[in-house]
Amino acid sequence: MLRVRPVHFTSRTESWKQLLTALGMVQTEDDGGWQVFDSGAGRLALHPAEAGSEQDGRTVLAVEVGDVAEFARRTNLSAQENGAQEGTGGATSQPAELVTADHGEACRISAPDGFTFLADKASHTAQCADADAALAVVAVWYTADPEGAVRTLLHIGARPRPVPDNDETADFTAKNGGVLLVRPAAGASRSGLGFEYDGGLEPLRERLTTAGFGVSVTEEAFGSTLHVANPDAGSPNAPATVWVSQHRPMG
Repeated sequence: MLRVRPVHFTSRTESWKQLLTALGMVQTEDDGGWQVFDSGAGRLALHPAEAGSEQDGRTVLAVEVGDVAEFARRTNLSAQENGAQEGTGGATSQPAELVTADHGEACRISAPDGFTFLADKASHTAQCADADAALAVVAVWYTADPEGAVRTLLHIGARPRPVPDNDETADFTAKNGGVLLVRPAAGASRSGLGFEYDGGLEPLRERLTTAGFGVSVTEEAFGSTLHVANPDAGSPNAPATVWVSQHRPMG
């Protein structure tokens, strides 16, 4: 299995819980440190951070898997086979490494651009049926090496989906929910967070407004995007808004 589940660090946990609830997500885990929310596709984990710290407002890309060791084996096998086909092999053939993280056993994935992220064992596999089925969690990988990021996501079993133009962007879905985006960017690689909504955005906008969140809408070439006031605005790593894009399948 593969599910998108970024980790968002925040000193404003209660405000984020209110935002995620208004988006249609449902809390399914709370162990005192981690609070996990389900959407219709993908999850988001909230982790407390000290106000004003470098972690405050930061999102870390992460995924969930069924069996960490088997996931690592399959990822490395895929990388080795791909390296053999391309005649590269070498260091890129073992991107997955079993590690012991603060929260237990995990698999660390290392990409050619130096970016790393964790695959954790899912504590429960079923997606909450009460979550808004139209909402998906989106994890974004900003990198100066989009081709390397694309290869890495293919190795972990992410599924490519068509993109509306031929630039360096790449979109993927995870078998068990969530969206992964690769976006070219200068400088050190980093993670981003957003959401997708499958359908008209007006009902979601009304829901967010009723919950007290400031919302604006932009019309773009391939759909509309909601911009919601970010509870972390003002923190060192936080953008001013959280975005929710309208998903329009290519037909």
